[in-house]
Amino acid sequence: MSHILVIANETVASTTLLDAVRGEASRDDLVTVIAPVNEPNQGYVVYEDTRRASAGRRLERTLTTLREEGVPAQGFVVDTGPVQAVKDALAQLEPRVDEIVVSTHGAERSGWMRRNVVQEIERSAQGIPVTHITVERDPEENTNVLVIANQTVLSDELLDRIRKRSAQGRAAFLIVAPQGDAEQHEDADRRMRRALTELRSEGINAHGQIVHPDPYTAAMHVVNDERVDELIVSTFPGEKSGWLRRDLVARLRKDTGLPVEHVISPVRQAVSA
Repeated sequence: MSHILVIANETVASTTLLDAVRGEASRDDLVTVIAPVNEPNQGYVVYEDTRRASAGRRLERTLTTLREEGVPAQGFVVDTGPVQAVKDALAQLEPRVDEIVVSTHGAERSGWMRRNVVQEIERSAQGIPVTHITVERDPEENTNVLVIANQTVLSDELLDRIRKRSAQGRAAFLIVAPQGDAEQHEDADRRMRRALTELRSEGINAHGQIVHPDPYTAAMHVVNDERVDELIVSTFPGEKSGWLRRDLVARLRKDTGLPVEHVISPVRQAVSA
């Protein structure tokens, strides 16, 4: 019996990965699937386990498919990065791992590849063969939309745009709120939680972070750490917006190479309540 270790998160339920595992495994082999859900490197996280729950649902679909085909399979969602997940698995799993399969998106969409995760896993594999599976966009996959907003995070204009984008097709929203130096953390946190509660009550997949006070730096941190497909930037009108005076929208379009939509919200007392 061979023991195959699979490391994957967003791609764990993809047809590409399942086909690869089917090709490697037989009814006499054991497949262990680990889905790392490490917290982002930057920011105070307020999404309260929504990523863990999503990873768990994807993992369960994969395990069910493998088991229905007679392949013994077990799986775990872990709160570490992918490299540490491999190190822990090699130290703890029985029987000994004989092969490692790492699944990522393509280079342009994969935060793992931008951070050289596959190479780091190869160095940590203790001589065990490592196969890298690249998964292109799956029809069932969410589009990841990064939303940059702070004072306007509760504005009708932004929330309505998120609702409309969600109605257009499968989408998951990460809302990041760059906290200004003079602003109380509790105020930003309160606005974020209210926005998430409202969106989630309507069935929209949304989570959020309070992040680096510079919106450009905050956005680039997320783009470098994770898969982002689109951006929405929410600001006050030009004469009221320090972000626009710093040419934020144009800079993000140029430096991310991703679609960036700009939502303008008028100044309202209720927005910052």
